[in-house]
Parts: sequence; C-alpha cells; structure tokens
Amino acid sequence: MISYSKLWETMKNRGITQYKLINDYAFSAGQLSRLRTNAYISTHTVDTLCKILNCNVEDIMTYIKEES
Repeated sequence: MISYSKLWETMKNRGITQYKLINDYAFSAGQLSRLRTNAYISTHTVDTLCKILNCNVEDIMTYIKEES
C-alpha cells in the first residue's frame, strides 16, 4: 500500500495548503480526495506535486508492506 501521510507534513513545512493547491496551482480537488484516502494517483500527479512542493517522491509518499 502507498501512504501519502508524508505529503501533509511536507505541505505544512512548505506553507502550501489544500486551498492554495486548488486555487493557485489548479490542482484537482478530486486528486486531493484520493490522496486523503491513499487511493491510486498517477505518476503525473506525483510529478506535479513534487514540482509544486520542490521535493522528492519520498517526501510525499511511503510504501507500506501489507501482511498477507
């Protein structure tokens, strides 16, 4: 499973709110909803977030191994 919990901390550290993502960067509210629930997002979306936040992939997402 991919967790986006690091995203929220990175956004806070960079002073970027969800409101600012939507209004200043034309980021989709639907994508934010998917991120909040750790749902699938495209690598394009990951790339866009990294550009906006000036960060690396590991600053916004973490792989968590699921037990089978």
